[in-house]
Amino acid sequence: MSITLKRVYDAASPNDGTRVLVDRLWPRGLTKERAKLDLWLKDIAPSPALRTWFAHDPERWDEFKVQYVAELNQAPHPVAQLRALIKAGPVTLLYAAKSEVYNHARVLLDYIKQP
Repeated sequence: MSITLKRVYDAASPNDGTRVLVDRLWPRGLTKERAKLDLWLKDIAPSPALRTWFAHDPERWDEFKVQYVAELNQAPHPVAQLRALIKAGPVTLLYAAKSEVYNHARVLLDYIKQP
């Protein structure tokens, strides 16, 4: 299983494999050509209410993780779709958040690695 995380604003690499944007909103100032996406999986992102509540506040991180995992548990189709892509080859999960630590893609990576 080869999954990596990368900011969508970073340059694409041949080693990225399938490039999957996992944000609900399109990243600001980024063209589709520059993003070089293979798939935009909006439905696997946190709900608008959870995203707004979290606001990338490190003090809310632990509770955000719990709530986001609960949402992922209720989203079997996009999770299954992502797992199928990962079985087929390398996948890079793309996110727009500035923080490499406090972002939903990190939670998603940990979640998707679980059996």
